[in-house]
Amino acid sequence: MILQETRTLPNGVAIPKLALGTWMIDDAKVTDAVKAAVEIGYRHIDTAQAYGNERGVGEGVRACGLPRDALFVQTKLDAGIKDHGGARAAIDGSLETLGLDYIDLMVIHSPQPWAAFGDTDRFFEGNLAAWTALEEALEVGKIRAIGVSNFQTADLDNLLDHARIKPMINQLLAHIGNTPFELIDYSKARGLLVEAYSPIAHGKILDNAEIGAMAGKYGVSIPQLCIRYVLQLDLLALPKTANPEHMRTNADLGFAISEDDMARLKAITAKDYGDASGFPVYRGKA
Repeated sequence: MILQETRTLPNGVAIPKLALGTWMIDDAKVTDAVKAAVEIGYRHIDTAQAYGNERGVGEGVRACGLPRDALFVQTKLDAGIKDHGGARAAIDGSLETLGLDYIDLMVIHSPQPWAAFGDTDRFFEGNLAAWTALEEALEVGKIRAIGVSNFQTADLDNLLDHARIKPMINQLLAHIGNTPFELIDYSKARGLLVEAYSPIAHGKILDNAEIGAMAGKYGVSIPQLCIRYVLQLDLLALPKTANPEHMRTNADLGFAISEDDMARLKAITAKDYGDASGFPVYRGKA
């Protein structure tokens, strides 16, 4: 069962392959979503400072009935924090808001503040300063693993070449129709795991006839096909939903996509993100 499968981060920490994403789930509703996911079998929960729902996620983790060490909780340092002191305060802030003694994985949400996403300034100095705070939190046990999100090759090199502790994971937008193969391969070659957020594309991929036909061939839904696709690329998968039935079907992945069909899926272009197109990560500027 996919919910029981894990990968191993470079420092030896096990991370479940399939996570529950909580972006755009209101803080007042996310507690119930976390509790439902845990009851179904999810053990990896993702949130972020920018989501405004760390409090509810933490409440769900504490109230779900499982011991803390049975769950993997991941959050993200706000993209606008590019200094050491601000990052240290924000890490402690997440721990307090979550109401947890430690965070399993914390990543820098973006190499650039969202207002500057895709610009020429890569904020190398600021990312190193924020990264130092993550390193310190890791060393004292506040965080078990550290990584990045939306980092391109130059951003990765900045940390890999200068940091004391190397980033362990790169969380990227990756799905059928928009898979950054070169960046994925580069991240893996430099020793990082890669986690795919928005594996169901957060847009109009559900209306894509070619993807729909492929899902029909396997007798599965388009979301199931999309999640299996990223898993077969050796990526972790981070689908977001507050619907318990979707949580169940997203984890019902007892099928494999053939090599020929994987090649066909890799060749598809599908980048229509619908109402989410205005968000920086979907504009394609990075």
